[in-house]
Amino acid sequence: MMPTSVRFITVGSLKESYLREAVSEYRKRLSGMCRVEEIELKETRLPDNPSDAEIRAALSAEAKAILAAIPPRAFAVALCVEGQKMSSPELSRRLEAVTDETGELCFIIGSSYGLAPEVKSAARLRLSVSDLTFPHQLMRVILYEAIYRCYQIAKGSKYHK
Repeated sequence: MMPTSVRFITVGSLKESYLREAVSEYRKRLSGMCRVEEIELKETRLPDNPSDAEIRAALSAEAKAILAAIPPRAFAVALCVEGQKMSSPELSRRLEAVTDETGELCFIIGSSYGLAPEVKSAARLRLSVSDLTFPHQLMRVILYEAIYRCYQIAKGSKYHK
């Protein structure tokens, strides 16, 4: 059995209509299988060429908002480049196992500069979707599809071939 609640915490907004439409479609598909909630946090504005200190300060400010948005009982998953890589069936099995602990999942996508170390430390799983680099806005669509696929795998659907 898969978790009954999935929260997506994302930093920054989807500016492109085609990305908003794709997320909307997957949110609609997922809503038939679980409660879906999306929390979109404001990205800290930085100058065109920010210093390392400015980036750290921005990530720290974003981290406070992210950490406050994680439900207390949720199994939090931070998307980050150094995270664990899994196949779709492996991720589906892992998410099914989470149901034994809690029925709540929480996925976190940071800004274009990533996530602060304190957010990564707070996550129960660090997940890397690919060795390729994607814009964080596109990653939201990819994550929605991946989670939808996990639910389909868990129920034995032919969606995952």
